[in-house]
Amino acid sequence: MQFFDKSSFLEKFTRQFLILPILLSPGAGQKTLLMTLGNVKQKLTTIGQLERDLNLKQLQINRLLNITQAINNNVKMAGLFEMYTSFLSWEMGVKKMALYYRKDKKWTCSAQIGLEDGQLKTDVSDQLARYTRLHTLADSDDPFFKQFDVVIPVKHKDTHLAYVFIGGFGEEEDMYNKVQFITTITNIITVAIENKRLFKKQLEQERLRKEMELASEMQQLLIPKSLPTRKEYELSAIYRPHLNVGGDYFDFVEHPGGKITFCIADIAGKGVAAALLMSNFQASFHCLLEKHTDLMAFVEDLNLAVLRITKGERFLTFFVAQIDLNTKMLTYVNAGHTPPVLAMNNELHNLNKGTTVLGAFDELPFIEQGSAQIEGEALILLFTDGLTELQNEKGDFVDQDFGQNFVLANYHLSATAFNQKVMEALERFRGQASFQDDFTVLTCKVF
Repeated sequence: MQFFDKSSFLEKFTRQFLILPILLSPGAGQKTLLMTLGNVKQKLTTIGQLERDLNLKQLQINRLLNITQAINNNVKMAGLFEMYTSFLSWEMGVKKMALYYRKDKKWTCSAQIGLEDGQLKTDVSDQLARYTRLHTLADSDDPFFKQFDVVIPVKHKDTHLAYVFIGGFGEEEDMYNKVQFITTITNIITVAIENKRLFKKQLEQERLRKEMELASEMQQLLIPKSLPTRKEYELSAIYRPHLNVGGDYFDFVEHPGGKITFCIADIAGKGVAAALLMSNFQASFHCLLEKHTDLMAFVEDLNLAVLRITKGERFLTFFVAQIDLNTKMLTYVNAGHTPPVLAMNNELHNLNKGTTVLGAFDELPFIEQGSAQIEGEALILLFTDGLTELQNEKGDFVDQDFGQNFVLANYHLSATAFNQKVMEALERFRGQASFQDDFTVLTCKVF
């Protein structure tokens, strides 16, 4: 850009106007010359001011371009705040500034000019919401706000992203134009930082999604793909993990000589951590079951295995049952799990004998083995608390009497047919409500 050349102008002016005194009378010529020089001086002053304003605008635009380039180059938030502070201080001549940005749902002063440490500790979060548009602070009664001239809120739709407080303007400064430019640069910086935050959140959500997919894949590998149907018994399951990943687990082992062991567990927590614990638990279940013929000794060793893995920070509820198909004798241990029910001879029996949860104590404080002689046709229903805690649209839970009556009315069915009836009844009960927790049912029908 070519600027006005004062020297050239004065040289031309001298050649053209210094001859005037010769052509005019001395008095008139001198007076005319002085008036002309005064006008020229005023014009030069105006042109000089325009040059300075133009240079300042160029500096501001260059800094704005630098900030835009920094945003495109993915400069970190701290770097953008530093550039913003430098721009307001040096290019805009701002003497006091406080930029409040929401971080982790809390308003914090992310950049400042001319404030003392004690002032930065002032909590103004509750008062920011009152400023919905650009507002002057001359009449403010608050000692913190009163030191500033204006507050500029930055919004996206109806959501406030930032507030910048500006102060220290001189009386002769063009406050209006400065505030307009500061508003522009503040919006640019705030939107850029908000985009960074949203992008980071998107990456975190993607990471969690992949984590959930991995956990779901791990669980699918641990859950039995098919369950046995024999002439003596049948196993059938309903497995509905919440959001595809949960802490429910069930398993079975068929032993030589006519015995079957089956179990259900509810592991505290969800996600990869629960899936990893489930993986270790499954390995321990199969390994330790081969070593023990006594269920109480098996559960005690299983408790120690869980404790070694979790260091006492996680626990699980567990129920294990074993049926000798030759004698039709059922033995079981309930480790803090919701009691399963045994239905036979038109009666229900709660299987509640056992011990406390696994993984909470070095040594189980008590343990007891339960048993029952199966007579004729019988059904054993195991389930997790996702069943008992299911709510309908009105917020009502499944009625206990309803559950008992349902089991007594349908336990003569096969395990598969019984579970189908269970799902039909639950779907009718819950209506439009969704399952809020993992939901698992394991049904064993003994013929």
